[in-house]
Amino acid sequence: MNYFITGIGTNVGKTIVSVVLTESLQADYWKPIQSGTNEGKDSDTIRDLISNSKTIIHPESYLLKQPLSPHFAAKIDGVEIELKEIRLPITDNNIIIEGAGGIFVPINENQFVIDIAKKIDCEIILVVSNYLGCINHTLLSLNYLISNHYKIKALAFNGNFEKEVKSAIINHCKDLQLIEIPTLENLEKESVKQIADKIRWQF
Repeated sequence: MNYFITGIGTNVGKTIVSVVLTESLQADYWKPIQSGTNEGKDSDTIRDLISNSKTIIHPESYLLKQPLSPHFAAKIDGVEIELKEIRLPITDNNIIIEGAGGIFVPINENQFVIDIAKKIDCEIILVVSNYLGCINHTLLSLNYLISNHYKIKALAFNGNFEKEVKSAIINHCKDLQLIEIPTLENLEKESVKQIADKIRWQF
């Protein structure tokens, strides 16, 4: 099974969720579009934090230098991102696929990050973090995904949440699986493995 990791916004912890799931499932990892290579790549972070020897990290389809929305970073680099050029890697393993930003981050003039998930036909794991506005952003994202017939595997709560915030979200999506990843004070191989082992039963 392939899972597309997207978020309710930028910097909500998609890479943290991706590395935990990659380790938990001993899955392959792939980030189709990476912006901000001047500041490093998420695939390098994944490589540094997994412990298993089964995971293969597949090369990105597009590497863009500036830490901007893909369509903007691509324009600066003189590149046009084409959805047809983004092809699922060939592997016998499951793949954790990490998107860029939130679901409506544009990759070109007409398409968004979430369109990648539809093209490769995989289940969605929507990452939620706790900030003022996260309830609204979560429910808007879910409404779009459900209305457009995306297959949603789970909501991933990244970090610590007030009870009232979490319950407000869960009350509107009671049928969805929940993945809870606590705040990792020390992001290192051992802490990733500990959380990965705890959530493995959910898959």
